[in-house]
Amino acid sequence: MNPLRILCRRRTTGYILNSSHLVRKNPSSNSATALVNCYCFRLLTSFSSDDYAISNFQLVRGFPFTKIPTFGRTYCSRKNGVDSSEWTEDIQYLDESGSVIYSGKGIRSVEPGLDDHVMVGGLKKPILNASAVAKVVEIVKRWKWGPEMETQLDKLQFVPNMTHITQALKVIGDTDASLSLFRWAMRQSWYLPTDECYVILFDRLNQSRDFDGIQSLFDDMIHDSSKHGTSSFYAYNRVIQYLAKAEKLEVSFCCFKKVEESGSKINTQTYNSLITLFLTKGLPYKAFEIYENMEKAGCSLDGSTYELMIPSLAKSGRLDAASKLFQEMKEKNFRPSFLIFSSLVDSMGKAGRLDTSMKLYMEMQGLGLRPSATMFVSLIESFAKAGKLETALRIWDEMKKAGFRPNYGLYTMIVESHAKSGKLEIAMSIFSDMEKAGFLPTPSTYSCLLEMHAGSGQVDAAMKLYNSMTNAGLRPGLSTYTALLTLLANKKLVDVAAKILLEMKAMGYAVDVSGSDVLMVYIKDGSVDLSLRWLRFMGASGIRTNNFIIRQLFESCMKNGLYDSAKPLLETYVNSAAKVDLILYTSILAHLVRCQEEQNERHLMSILGATKHKAHTFMCGLFMGPEQRKQPVLTFVRDFFQGIDYEMEEGAARYFVNVLLNYLVLMGQINRARCVWKVAYENKLFPKAIVFDQHIAWSLDVRNLSVGAALIAVVHTLHRFRKRMLYYGVVPRRIKLVTGPTLKIVIAQMLSSVESPFEVSKVVLRAPGDSVLEWFKKPIVQQFLLNEIPSRADILMHKLNTLFPSSAPEIRSLSPPKPLITGKAI
Repeated sequence: MNPLRILCRRRTTGYILNSSHLVRKNPSSNSATALVNCYCFRLLTSFSSDDYAISNFQLVRGFPFTKIPTFGRTYCSRKNGVDSSEWTEDIQYLDESGSVIYSGKGIRSVEPGLDDHVMVGGLKKPILNASAVAKVVEIVKRWKWGPEMETQLDKLQFVPNMTHITQALKVIGDTDASLSLFRWAMRQSWYLPTDECYVILFDRLNQSRDFDGIQSLFDDMIHDSSKHGTSSFYAYNRVIQYLAKAEKLEVSFCCFKKVEESGSKINTQTYNSLITLFLTKGLPYKAFEIYENMEKAGCSLDGSTYELMIPSLAKSGRLDAASKLFQEMKEKNFRPSFLIFSSLVDSMGKAGRLDTSMKLYMEMQGLGLRPSATMFVSLIESFAKAGKLETALRIWDEMKKAGFRPNYGLYTMIVESHAKSGKLEIAMSIFSDMEKAGFLPTPSTYSCLLEMHAGSGQVDAAMKLYNSMTNAGLRPGLSTYTALLTLLANKKLVDVAAKILLEMKAMGYAVDVSGSDVLMVYIKDGSVDLSLRWLRFMGASGIRTNNFIIRQLFESCMKNGLYDSAKPLLETYVNSAAKVDLILYTSILAHLVRCQEEQNERHLMSILGATKHKAHTFMCGLFMGPEQRKQPVLTFVRDFFQGIDYEMEEGAARYFVNVLLNYLVLMGQINRARCVWKVAYENKLFPKAIVFDQHIAWSLDVRNLSVGAALIAVVHTLHRFRKRMLYYGVVPRRIKLVTGPTLKIVIAQMLSSVESPFEVSKVVLRAPGDSVLEWFKKPIVQQFLLNEIPSRADILMHKLNTLFPSSAPEIRSLSPPKPLITGKAI
């Protein structure tokens, strides 16, 4: 019970002093007075421990309360201009029997909500902060929240301040009650925002995981700060840290931006929390943005910031920035952790900065940090991929000395890297260690070793690896089979290759392409017998090949004179819906031109018929009589050449004309040959062969023609020149026959038989126009140009086998040469 309630009794109520406190009845006795004084002293000291309050009063004998009239503060409120500090009634102090021992002014109540003290006699006694806080806490704990709580707070016997509210919030454990008290305080006239108050509330909300409440209170705090012009440094940072740790990415970043806009400072711990959040969410570039803001704000980096940023920058490829921070960290005497070294060594190695990676590796060891297995693996991979296998092997040995056992992937990488580098002995040695360590090599490792041995031509080692692989139950890949089959084909081990191909087929692979590849190896090598043997094996095993390879093999058989084997191949080619083109037909005709044995000529004619090409029908019709053909030769030739698609087959048509003219000349069919040349020139197959430069020079270019085509072209063109010069009287200064070094002798010998005026130079036969005109007037020349070419064997067969075009692809495209003299074509 309050001592005031015991000691102070009004006369109207008849209260007496409790007998347990006063034992003497004599009010004038020294002991009674001393006792009253003692209680009054206790009364004073129960209100405050402030010596200032006690020093304004004296306890004297006979009259215990004497007021010192000097008092500086005004504690009481005034009503209507009247000082309410005067007492309106006296209070008597009684003994046990009810006798008055003292009568005087006692403790008086003050105006609730306006005064911040109580009156003890004439003393204005300030209310203790502890008492005020206790009263506030009592109300809040009782009413929790709502209008009733606020009503009770409004009736407080004193005027609270923010210190009372802050202390009360520390005591109140309930979050809702704390917020209710704070909201009430915000509406009071004496309210001022305090950083400590907000920190308490944010701590309370974070404990209850009420992040929506934190966000709402944060918005209030921002508004509050702008209204009162204050800044809550600790509260701002506390909010961002709590939201970041709770992984509220968008909310925390939004709060961060609001604090930045308000001009408040953000501490290092808050920056670290945001950086950690963005890195955790997989947004390194956003974390780097926070870091850049941190630098711009001049916020100092601590050890945690370096630990966060350096690995992140390194892993994201920003190695220069990571190195810069690493050097800065060391300059500030922060000791780099193993995580920093590990990330830098790994990133530098993967980026190809091997020297820097090794330098960091050595520096880490110098600081007493022991490399981990992951770091060893990273270094070995980096150096192995860069081709620095010696360094990789040295680190490999260091790893094993450090007590780490190479794992499956590392063995595989080391073996494969050495194998691909051609260091097969080292690769096989490590491969053997891998098997002894209990690791089953992957198909990739087997394939790599097998393919490299196959590429180096080591048949025995490759077959040993293949057998080991299949015995281990591993399925070789397509590339492995291809490499092995290519090796066996190159070594001409047909039987072994056939066995491997059948095993490949049994494994479920499509073997048509692989079998065709082997066949192509034999064809390119010129092994026609092996090619035919392999083709028969493929047919017996149900393995098909493509028409391109059939054609290649057919041409190989033709080149080697194996006409009996060539015809079935051509029939297979035609029956598989493949189309024999003009180039293929012409190549067969070229073989017929060069053929010198009657039996082979029959085979070749049979092969020409098997092509079923329209050119063969034309050839047969060309040698028929007019009655059978039912049209003149020139018309027949024109009809055939009109059916050629010159956009697609222009080069093939030129090739066909060259070979056909060779054949017709050798067969003595000069008139037919002249018709073919005339129609070919009309269809612009040789558009720049004849050049007419007015009265200056006429020329004929036969450099890209066959022997027969060149002879026919010279005769036919000179005949045209003669007609123009004799009938039209146009005589050029000179006439040139551009032959080139190959055809020069043949053309010169032909013209010398009729005493031509053409002089032979390096690659041209030339003569003055007047001399040629006189030559054209000779009857023998007219007969020569109109009728036929002399059939002297030394002229027609001169270097025939080497000069006639073959079926080689590089000779098939016979593009016309550039004209030596410009002018209109005749």
